[in-house]
Amino acid sequence: MKTGIIYYSAHHGNTKKLLEAIRQADENVDLINVTEEDRDLSGYDRIGIASGIYYGSFAKQVLAYAEKHLPIGRPVFLICTCGAPRKSYYDQIRKVMERRRNDELGTYQCLGFDTFGPFRLIGGIAKNHPTADEVAGAVRFYRDLK
Repeated sequence: MKTGIIYYSAHHGNTKKLLEAIRQADENVDLINVTEEDRDLSGYDRIGIASGIYYGSFAKQVLAYAEKHLPIGRPVFLICTCGAPRKSYYDQIRKVMERRRNDELGTYQCLGFDTFGPFRLIGGIAKNHPTADEVAGAVRFYRDLK
């Protein structure tokens, strides 16, 4: 099954660490950095959307890319890294998916070292994340997708 994962991973590369492990586990995965590529996603059987969390949501770059490029009716899974876990991080991207009539296959969320905004002042939170177990968890999540 051909999978394209669109992503934004800045600052510490937390999200990209998860995606690189997924790509190593499956040669049919293409990673698409939304700040570097403007790619047609219609050739993929399923789409992943991955981002660090910025002010409580997926990166605005990912939201805009998905709004423009996400094929209608395609199955989608979501991955994010964050300083502190919350289910609400998916709210904005789910609105895009709803407009594009995408079925959600599942979500994976783990901690990621976070020095964004005010966390920089205290040296960051969730240091040493994602851990090897969290990276392995992302690969298991991906492999278990239907």
